[in-house]
Amino acid sequence: MLKNLDPLLNADILHALRAMGHGDEIVVCDANFPAESVARATVLGKLLRMDGVDSARAVRAVLSVLPLDTFVESPAMRMEVVGDPQALPNVQREAQVEVDHAEGREVRFAPIERHAFYARARNAYCVIATGETRGYGCFIFKKGVILAPDAPLGVHGGA
Repeated sequence: MLKNLDPLLNADILHALRAMGHGDEIVVCDANFPAESVARATVLGKLLRMDGVDSARAVRAVLSVLPLDTFVESPAMRMEVVGDPQALPNVQREAQVEVDHAEGREVRFAPIERHAFYARARNAYCVIATGETRGYGCFIFKKGVILAPDAPLGVHGGA
């Protein structure tokens, strides 16, 4: 165990999060997502796991150390519900609470159509599979930066 680190962040996940650079994307997905095959196409090339936890809890752990990108309009994305793109299932509402809490501000999820989500996920840095059994517990996050105190702010209030 390490002080001040979420215990869900195992060595492999911490390594991946630290290795990611500004603008790289990470996928946090549910148990129904084709995680293994998608993960093989990512930069990391292997699947990371957080078994036994739901998507919201995994999002909390990841965002406890990962800053979201403030240069883009939508650094947090969610998979759209097929046939009802405006729907926001409970699993996504729960994750939204975690995102807003981690950022200290509202950061609304941008919806992505299911097949477009799969395609984007293949280009991500890595994929973390959770034990989430509810559908649509799939998210993509774009990594931001941590600024030095005297660094100039970007257009969205950050780097």
